Amino acid sequence: MNRKWLRTLALAGSACALLGIVMLAILPAAGAQDKKDGDTAGWTDDFSQEKSDLTATGRNPYFILEPGYVLVLEGGGEQVTITVLNDMKKVDGVECRVVEERETKNGKLVEVSRNFFAISKRTNSVFYFGEEVDIYKSDKIVSHEGAWLSGEKGARFGLMMPGTPLLKGRHYQEIAPGVAMDRAEIVGLNETVTTPAGKFEKCLKVEETTPLNAKEKEFKFYAPGIGIVQDADLKLTKHGFAKKTN
Repeated sequence: MNRKWLRTLALAGSACALLGIVMLAILPAAGAQDKKDGDTAGWTDDFSQEKSDLTATGRNPYFILEPGYVLVLEGGGEQVTITVLNDMKKVDGVECRVVEERETKNGKLVEVSRNFFAISKRTNSVFYFGEEVDIYKSDKIVSHEGAWLSGEKGARFGLMMPGTPLLKGRHYQEIAPGVAMDRAEIVGLNETVTTPAGKFEKCLKVEETTPLNAKEKEFKFYAPGIGIVQDADLKLTKHGFAKKTN
């Protein structure tokens, strides 16, 4: 075997080794991409066709978007008060209703968020356009973590409550990459929930998860004509329209 042939074999061997290294580098990345795609596959995340039919006031069987409506949930020293305000805000070209959530723990204010919703006049579905968030510590605002708005920094509005819920229906509620990516799967259509505010039948059961944290999971229950009646360990204690004051 001559030297020229030996040099050719050596070069070929080096090329094969280099190719092997490149393939080893590429395959894990491809696998990671497949896993990433698999984590988000099967979830509806584009609702742009609904945009022209949206309005700031209306009523879905499980979500009331009318000014003055209030829900109070409590449990374990925590209280969340949800109030549909008279305020509106234009987000991503859509006039949205402002819904305030005020959370306290052991009587101390910990978070206030202003959430922006719109409802479809055609399908009765409720869409979520983002939120402004104030996180409190010792009565002072220390953070705005979780805030996002549709149309800004790649964020898009999501579906909060479909007009016609379908069992096993899966959709994104908020689409703000790296910030807020909550998604919901409808896992029950005929649940019974007992709360301090009463017993509610034919409730919708929703499982919420996020691709930002694979371990995070919670269940929420919505009663027809009422709205949310249980959020994890928090249960409804009061609901109805606030009395107008002169």
